[in-house]
Amino acid sequence: MTEFSIQRLPFRRDAVDTWARDDARHTNWPVVYVIEGDTRRSSPGLYVGETVSAATRMRQHLSGSKRNESLKSIRVVVNHRFNKSVCLDLESHLIRWFSGDGRYRLLNGNDGLTDAQYYDRDIYRESFRDVFEALRAEGLFSRSIPQIENSDLFKLSPFKALTEDQGIAIMDILEGLLEDLQDPDARSTLVVQGNPGTGKTIIAIFLMKLLADIRDYRDQDGIEPDSMFSEFFVPENRDLLRTLRMALVIPQQSLRMSVKKVFKRTPKLDASMVMSPFQLGESDQPYDLVLVDETHRLGQRANQASGVQNKKFREINEALFGSDDPRYTQLDWIKARSTHKLLLVDGEQSVRPHDLSPTTLSAEVSQAKNEHRFFRLTTQMRVQAGADYVEFVRAVLRSEQPSLPDLGDYELRLFDDLGEMREAIRQKDAEVGLSRLVAGYAWDWVSRNHPEAFDIELDGERLRWNGTDKDWINSKDSLEEVGSIHTVQGYDLNYAGVIIGPDLRLDPATGRIVADRESYRDKKGKENTGHLKDTFGDDDLLTFIRNIYGVLLTRGMRGTYVYVCDPALRERLAAALTR
Repeated sequence: MTEFSIQRLPFRRDAVDTWARDDARHTNWPVVYVIEGDTRRSSPGLYVGETVSAATRMRQHLSGSKRNESLKSIRVVVNHRFNKSVCLDLESHLIRWFSGDGRYRLLNGNDGLTDAQYYDRDIYRESFRDVFEALRAEGLFSRSIPQIENSDLFKLSPFKALTEDQGIAIMDILEGLLEDLQDPDARSTLVVQGNPGTGKTIIAIFLMKLLADIRDYRDQDGIEPDSMFSEFFVPENRDLLRTLRMALVIPQQSLRMSVKKVFKRTPKLDASMVMSPFQLGESDQPYDLVLVDETHRLGQRANQASGVQNKKFREINEALFGSDDPRYTQLDWIKARSTHKLLLVDGEQSVRPHDLSPTTLSAEVSQAKNEHRFFRLTTQMRVQAGADYVEFVRAVLRSEQPSLPDLGDYELRLFDDLGEMREAIRQKDAEVGLSRLVAGYAWDWVSRNHPEAFDIELDGERLRWNGTDKDWINSKDSLEEVGSIHTVQGYDLNYAGVIIGPDLRLDPATGRIVADRESYRDKKGKENTGHLKDTFGDDDLLTFIRNIYGVLLTRGMRGTYVYVCDPALRERLAAALTR
C-alpha cells in the first residue's frame, strides 16, 4: 500500500498548467496536497487539502485568499490505490500532525476533519505513516509521530475529528448562539456537561476556531460540502460575527499556559484571548462571548491563594458591583463582562471549598436546560477503557462495590511496592512517553522552599512534588517527580501512576472510605471558607478528596497504575479489581 509518489512544483499558475498536462490523474484523480510557505519567514504558513481535480483546485488557490500567504511550493501525494475516502482521512491526519508539530502556521479551517469508516481503513492508515516519513525527510516535519501525538500542541489543537456527540453539541451550540446574536438585547448562558475525558476543553477551542473561520470566510475559499458545519458558512452569519469579541477563561494556570501556546500558533486565534478569571474581571472591555473551561474551578469570595489575589478579588467586586459582597463569585464577573457565555462543567471535579458551590452550578445547569441551551458529552476520548471505567472509579471511591467492566487492552494494575510502580512508569515512558507519577495532596510541600529536600518517603523511595506549576508534565524533571492535582487537572497522560495517600482510608468499623483530615495537607483544600464557611465537615472534605482521586485515576489514556498507602483500602481495591 506504499505505492505513492510525492510530486513537487512551484505555487505558480504556469507551473500548475504545465504539471496538469503531464498526467491525466492531475486533473481527475483523488489526491492529497500540501502547499508550503516561505520557510525563510519566522512563521511560515502551510495548507493541507484533498481534491479529485488537483490542477483545478490549485488554480482556485492561486486566485483566492491563499495567494496572499507567501506560499511557495506544492507537494501532491499521488497513489493509484487511493480513493476519495482515503484522501479525506489522510488529509485529516496530516492536518492534525502539522498542527501538533508546530513548525508551520496551519492555514486550514477545522470544519471538515473526519474520522469516517471505510473499506480497509486500517491497512490504508499504515501507509499514512510512510507518507509522513517521506514528508519529514523533505523537512516538512520536525518531530516524529509519537513526539507530536504526545505534545500539548497536538492534544489541545483545534484541528480535531470530533466524536458524534461533540459534533452534535457544536452544531447545537452554533445554532443557539447565532440565534441569540440576532437579538441585540438577548443574553444567554449555554452549558456543556461531561465527565473527565469527554473533550470539554476541545469543544471550547474547536468552537472558537470555527467561529473565527465562519467570520473570515470568503466565497472563493471553498468549503468541504460533506462537513456538518458547511451550512453555517453563509453571508448572514459572517455579518453576525463580524465584530465578535470572545475570550476563553481557564482557572488553572498550567492548563491556561498550554492553551495559550496553541492559540499563539493558530491563525485567527491569539494567546491574549486565553485569560484567567482575574484578568477577565479586571478587563475594562465587554465581551460578546466568554467560554469558561473547568467552570467548577471558578472561585468564590473566600480566602485566596495569596494576599495579592485577595486584594484583586475585593477590587474587582467593588468595580463591577459597587461593594465587596461575599455572595459575588468569579462567575458573576464573567456574567457582568459578557453578553453570552458557554460554561463547560463537571461538578465532580471541584477540589477545594472556594470552588463554585454545587448549588451555584446546579442553578446554571437547570436554567440552561429550561432554555434549551444544555448539552451533554458522553463519549470517552481519553481513557481507552471507555466511560464504564470512569464510572467504575467513581463508584469505588463512593464506597460502592461495582463489578469491574471489560477494560479491553487498558492496563489497570495495583502495586504493593511504590518502587516497583515507579520503575514501571519509567519503563512505560521509555516505550510510549508521557507517563508520570501523580498523587493526592497528602504530604507537605517541603521542597518548595527547600529544593534539596524530599516530600514523599515511602517503601524506601524518596520523591519530590512537581518542581514547576507551569507545563509540569513536559518539564525536564517531571519523570522523577510527582504531580499534584493542581498541575495535572485537564491534561492527558499515556500512563498515570497514582499514589493514593493516607488522606483516604477505609474505616474498619463501617467498611466505608473516609477522609483523614490530619493527613490532607492542602491548607486551602480544608479551609473554613467559601460556601462551607463555618460548616466544613468531614463529609465535605471527603467529597473534595474523592474528586481529586477521581481526576487522578482518569488521567491515563492507555493505563493506570495504583499504589495505596492504607492497607485496608488497598485490600478493598484489590478485591474490586477481581470482582
